Amino acid sequence: MASELTYRGGAAPGSPSNGGAYSPKPSKPLSWLTRAARYAAAEHRPVFALAGMLFAAAIFTFSSSSSSSSSPSDYPAASSGFSRFAVAASSGHPLQHESVGGKVPLGLRRRALRVLVTGGAGFVGSHLVDRLLERGDSVIVVDNFFTGRKGNVVHHLGNPRFEVIRHDVVEPILLEVDQIYHLACPASPVHYKYNPIKTIISLPRVKIKVEVFGPRWHKTNVVGTLNMLGLAKRIGARFLLTSTSEVYGDPLQHPQVETYWGNVNPIGVRSCYDEGKRTAETLTMDYHRGANLEVRIARIFNTYGPRMCIDDGRVVSNFVAQALRKEPLTVYGDGKQTRSFQYVSDLVEGLMKLMEGEHIGPFNLGNPGEFTMLELAKVVQDTIDPEARIEFRENTADDPHKRKPDISRAKELLGWEPKVPLHEGLPLMVTDFRKRIFGDQEDSTEAAGGQS
Repeated sequence: MASELTYRGGAAPGSPSNGGAYSPKPSKPLSWLTRAARYAAAEHRPVFALAGMLFAAAIFTFSSSSSSSSSPSDYPAASSGFSRFAVAASSGHPLQHESVGGKVPLGLRRRALRVLVTGGAGFVGSHLVDRLLERGDSVIVVDNFFTGRKGNVVHHLGNPRFEVIRHDVVEPILLEVDQIYHLACPASPVHYKYNPIKTIISLPRVKIKVEVFGPRWHKTNVVGTLNMLGLAKRIGARFLLTSTSEVYGDPLQHPQVETYWGNVNPIGVRSCYDEGKRTAETLTMDYHRGANLEVRIARIFNTYGPRMCIDDGRVVSNFVAQALRKEPLTVYGDGKQTRSFQYVSDLVEGLMKLMEGEHIGPFNLGNPGEFTMLELAKVVQDTIDPEARIEFRENTADDPHKRKPDISRAKELLGWEPKVPLHEGLPLMVTDFRKRIFGDQEDSTEAAGGQS
């Protein structure tokens, strides 16, 4: 097969010879321009670019003229809306969530948060969950249901912004949230004296083992709090610890202020709870100072309301359950020891204000109204059964003689104070207890009747 070769060293063989003279390549057009400029000018590209710009300008002019044909009466409404905005801003009054032209202005709607509530199926935790969901947040409840009840949160199971995880906080857990409310810990005498021996606490990232003999909730206070603080550090969440007025022990100062260091028996029967919470506060502040973690600390005083455990050993629930069952009201000691009682909705409001505020704490969250145990028994008698009798028993060890919060700091820095007095909150609790106590009895009777 023949092939044609091109001789690049000069003229091709057999072609007429021009004497071997060199013929240079023809010069390129517009050679005085750069290579990029020559490319842009070639093949009429500027003409097509100009045509495209003219076409786009024509479309823009046509759309602007059609929009300007709308009724002039639309403009006064818009201008009046902006004038209201300007007046509100200049007067110093907070802006109302009004919409201009039917749209919500940017920046006025609060961003929904993803919130973790440990112990969220318990008494206080479930009320906090109610408020957070009502506000529009997404809530994850972590609870081992030792003292919490599924019935406290069952009404949220159909809510897509609600999740519940059965988990013990003494074991690590990985979640992505913006805020952590750490409420997980049995708080009543009956529960915190249960299962008194727990051995070997292995602190994460610390290569030591310590044998601790104490109630199970002591591990919740220490290791559980450590796990939640570690989670908050990893994901950059704000952390709120619910501590207790028990950190003041049997106080020598009355009322108690946050700067009071307390009077705690470190080896008494109540010390596991008292010292456990004090240790939890220490861990929280160490994470704040050492890891720059955003933390908040609340010291909660006696709280009552619906969803309390019926037989948890706390004085309000004891008195209410005993009066409803026609049992004598048990008063320990002479009944002259004092307590302060706040309704659960007031506490939840305080916790949320603390979390959203810019102050670390600790803050006393309680009602400064002070009652002796005999005065409380009288209020319960007046509310439930005036004929209920009182039975005196020997006082328990290390029972504080007086307990009353000074909430001046919460008033000043959080703008919080309780609003529900005892004579208004107690009937709401009684209604809940009556339904649960006698409802359970009716269910038991029906079940027994069905088996017979």
